[in-house]
Amino acid sequence: MEPFKLIRVQDNAAAIQSAGTGRSKFIAGGTNMLDLMKLNIETPSKVIDINKLPLYKIEELPNGGVRIGALVKNSDLSYNPYIKTHFPLLSEALLSGASPQLRNMASVGGNLMQRTRCPYFYNTDFACNKRLPGSGCAAISGYNRMNAVLGTSDKCIAAHPSDMCVALAALGAVIHVLGTKGIRTIPFSEFHLLPGQTPHLEHNLRQDELITHIEIPALPFAAKSHYLKVRDRASYEFALTSAAVALDVQNGIIKGARIALGGVGTKPWRSLEAEKALIGAPANTDTYKKAADLALASAKPYKDNAFKVELAKRTLVRALKTVEGLS
Repeated sequence: MEPFKLIRVQDNAAAIQSAGTGRSKFIAGGTNMLDLMKLNIETPSKVIDINKLPLYKIEELPNGGVRIGALVKNSDLSYNPYIKTHFPLLSEALLSGASPQLRNMASVGGNLMQRTRCPYFYNTDFACNKRLPGSGCAAISGYNRMNAVLGTSDKCIAAHPSDMCVALAALGAVIHVLGTKGIRTIPFSEFHLLPGQTPHLEHNLRQDELITHIEIPALPFAAKSHYLKVRDRASYEFALTSAAVALDVQNGIIKGARIALGGVGTKPWRSLEAEKALIGAPANTDTYKKAADLALASAKPYKDNAFKVELAKRTLVRALKTVEGLS
């Protein structure tokens, strides 16, 4: 780990002022950041401890939505009664991630900024365009069982690792940030970037901007929702595939649907095509299979991860059937 200056700030204004200068990084729980610093993948000259900022509230909004502070711990959010009742897919996604110890430390804002777990990104002996732009991508020709099949480019096929973000993609969350130029809101679909030709650019956040909170808009039918994660072992493992699903079924017909996939995309992957195919159709297995085919229609598998295409389809169908049973 390279030497760095540690600064502790007491308010939001001090945080963004400190971030605007030098090679700085915010730190809260540090569950991903510290690993990256130990490996010299992240080498900030200044680390800004934001744990004293007043960003720990979970607030129910009058319209049925919820506002979540960026420093709310993953474990606190997962067990919040309002989240469990109105957005169970988010609670389930959080509880499927990492371990209880890590969830007690990890913050919501930090989870949004979590970086890929591609092994070639973490091993500095190998080429990685995300870690060192222009160096190449060892995963494309290497062992790529855990890598993405959606949203990839010839520069990067790293999968996005967060479970929480898959649920937030399905819910259409909005991210609120504060910077030296003022307040800005970013739709969740625009926050994480596809790798394209610049895989080292991972998010739509400026150097001096601080995530203050996330807002989930009201979505009454999200009370009938589910997050299903398929992985190699029962806990403390990243997703091979996952699906975050909410359905509004009335008299056997689907009136509303939200679908996002994890483990298969270079970013949390909401499938508008699959949602469109579901709405107005009968709630049955044939409908779900057609939606799953559409959700994976643009998949591009690699040498070791072609199985993910069929597995993701089955994950989605199973999640949809589970939610149908809740209606």
